[in-house]
Amino acid sequence: MARRDVVFLLDGSDGTRSSFPAMRDFVERMVERLNVSEKGDHVSVVQYSRDPEAHFYLNTYSRKEDVLDTLRGLMHKGGRPLNTGAALQYVRDNVFTASSGSRLVEGVPQLLILLSGGKSFDNVDTPASSLKELGVLIFAIGSRSSDSRELQKISNEPSYALSVSDFADLPSVQQQLFTNINTVFVEGTSSTTTTIAEGRRQRRDVVFLLDGSDATRNGFPAMKEFVQRMVEKLEVSENRDQVSVVQYSRDPEAHFYLNTFKTKEKILDSVRGLRHKGGRPLYTGAALQYVIDNVFTASSGSRRVEGVPQILVLLSGGRSFDSVEAAASSLKELGILTFGIGSRGSDSRELQRISYDPNYALSVSDFSELPNVQEQLLASVKAVSIPITPTSQTVTAQRVNEVMNRCVILKVYERYAHYLVLMMLLSPLLADYVTPRKDIVFLLDGSDGTRNSFPAMRDFVQRVVEQYTIEANRDRVSVVQYSREAEVHFYLNSHTTKEEVLDRVRGLRHKGGRPLYTGAALQYVRDNVFTASSGSRWLEGVPQILILLSGGRSFDSVDAAASSLKELGVLTFGIGSRGSDSRELQRISYDPSYALSVTDFSELPNVQEQLLASVQAVAMPITPASPTLTADDAIPRKDVVFLLDSSDGTRNTFPAMRDFVQRVVELFNIEANRDRVSVVQYSRDAEVNFYLNTYATKGEILNTVRGLRHRGGRPLNTGAALQYVRDSVFTASAGSRKQEGVPQILILLSGGRSGDNIDTPASTLKESGILIFGIGTRNSSREVQRIANDPTYAQSINEFSDLPSVQQQFISSLNNALGQVKPMTPTVAGKTDYHTSLENSTLSSPCKACRRH
Repeated sequence: MARRDVVFLLDGSDGTRSSFPAMRDFVERMVERLNVSEKGDHVSVVQYSRDPEAHFYLNTYSRKEDVLDTLRGLMHKGGRPLNTGAALQYVRDNVFTASSGSRLVEGVPQLLILLSGGKSFDNVDTPASSLKELGVLIFAIGSRSSDSRELQKISNEPSYALSVSDFADLPSVQQQLFTNINTVFVEGTSSTTTTIAEGRRQRRDVVFLLDGSDATRNGFPAMKEFVQRMVEKLEVSENRDQVSVVQYSRDPEAHFYLNTFKTKEKILDSVRGLRHKGGRPLYTGAALQYVIDNVFTASSGSRRVEGVPQILVLLSGGRSFDSVEAAASSLKELGILTFGIGSRGSDSRELQRISYDPNYALSVSDFSELPNVQEQLLASVKAVSIPITPTSQTVTAQRVNEVMNRCVILKVYERYAHYLVLMMLLSPLLADYVTPRKDIVFLLDGSDGTRNSFPAMRDFVQRVVEQYTIEANRDRVSVVQYSREAEVHFYLNSHTTKEEVLDRVRGLRHKGGRPLYTGAALQYVRDNVFTASSGSRWLEGVPQILILLSGGRSFDSVDAAASSLKELGVLTFGIGSRGSDSRELQRISYDPSYALSVTDFSELPNVQEQLLASVQAVAMPITPASPTLTADDAIPRKDVVFLLDSSDGTRNTFPAMRDFVQRVVELFNIEANRDRVSVVQYSRDAEVNFYLNTYATKGEILNTVRGLRHRGGRPLNTGAALQYVRDSVFTASAGSRKQEGVPQILILLSGGRSGDNIDTPASTLKESGILIFGIGTRNSSREVQRIANDPTYAQSINEFSDLPSVQQQFISSLNNALGQVKPMTPTVAGKTDYHTSLENSTLSSPCKACRRH
């Protein structure tokens, strides 16, 4: 299914006041034709005049209905002058980012549609170039008042700039725009990325590796004709597709390299003249290594370091007499997309292991049947374009952006994110950056309930380990089994070869025991396995992966331990059977979509590829050089203040508010150097129940929250309460760590309209860098929206007894905002003030990216 990230940038200046409804209708009609869903198209809308304003981001909505509802409610912004350049830079820095929902690093096409009704008062060249370097495809539509040359400069190609007399005429160019959008993108598969190369046309380096052993003597003419037909379909030229052919049996032999021929005719002539090589035995592993060392190289014409997709098409008629594992892994690590085609004499499993993805392995009864799979292969080759990992120190804006976005794994703070970019620019350690490394821990349910299915679990671990490159400086594996207690079979640094790991896995015996304490086991791996002494390379930026196989519901709480793992940056995948609690597994997993389910563990092979693909997709390493990140630097910290309406109007619903605070606090990592919490009640006056530095443990906070009593009183002075928390709670003496750059969060629960002015104190809080979230009832929802940093930070319910219905949505919004601190000028010597206005930062999610400017 095609996926696109589409951002509409709308001129909301005074000059478009009368035509803005037509612009809004145009966006609605465009969205109607998109496939808006979580795994489909994502949409964002930004309006600008003097300054830009994001109405919603790419990850704000996952349903078309929600996008359309918001669009229908758009109001014209107004203002002047028209600063298009600043608006382009804004969407580049704040919207086309992982934290705002951009899937650029996943290869999803990035599209910007600009509607501009006048000439810009600032320079557009630099920001337009910056967007293009990032890989964003820009279309522009102007009216009679626009500068057509300016729009052509902004667009990726002059032909992408369209014009109408008036925006009321937008329907006349809608179909043309939509056709262009569909034309220019070549969409990749879920595990690949899309490349827009030189406008609409792609470039590929394609190597054919042909089995020329004695066993294929009769089938070789058919193989040769197959290569000819494939080449006929490619666009061969120096700046487009390049082709090489290698034949092998006992030894490989290159007939011609990628840079030998520049025209299709010369390639076809050479292919027609191919003679069968002959020989035995068949050494496929050696041949794969040969093409790595001798063909997919710059000297032989490979353009891998330029980001050109590298494709290997293997035709093999028999099982290899040597091992293919190491060479196949090396191909994948280099980013080479391998397709394997075999005949009845081939080993289908071997071909699947060689191929970049098992689905890329095709089979025919005899090579004379190759025409039957030709179109399938050709479509795949033309569709896919995998991410290339440069080995040179060439650095583009896109590469820098990827490094910044990939801070997801470490959740590092801004100073380290920028440091990593500097290292990428200057350090020879870049080779370490591009070499995939993972620390993988398997946590296996060994309780009495899994006795019969444990062999299937063990086999599953073996098969997954087979897919990794186990070495001291590559992938590392640990296995832990648990029931009532957890037991480590081996640590991440116990074994440095795949054979050693597999031997230990084959020898695993079922532990037995009950009850099942999954929470304790999760805490155990957090404290004893994901540590430097046990071989974890977390502080080096190596992705930390936990794969949990659980066959039953835990008898202890899993929430605190699961949260602790997430805060550490561990990516947890959960797989359960019919006896498991699916919701529990979703809570444990780093993201609910990382929780998989089978009826019985004997069906684990059915989800193996899905798991491997997910792990491959999310494990994107960063290799920081010194200074080494410490735990305090890498783990997010928050100062969270709850401001609760305890006026006479909330007397009956106060228990529900209190319960809500407890449930939210349960999700935090409360320690003096981690999260801190304060609670303030207010009606006529505000009263602190406890400050940010009053308690240093979660137990103390929860005990105090459980004992909260409704304060009562009237009238409701929300404005005074907001000013109170600014002056008395968000202060260093009360435990606020704002000067250290720790995010400052205010969560307001208000059940009525304020009797005093809220605007000034709300603005003062925002200017101080405090991020305000609010939940209101039917009587207060509009006012709460005004108080919150952004209307999307405000939730509305009928009454506070409905709080559980919005809790998950609220938590998601809170998580998505925790990364949006932006350093401003120092306020005291050696300290830095932090700003969190919506205009200067984007919503970010610690579980998706550590967004930093």
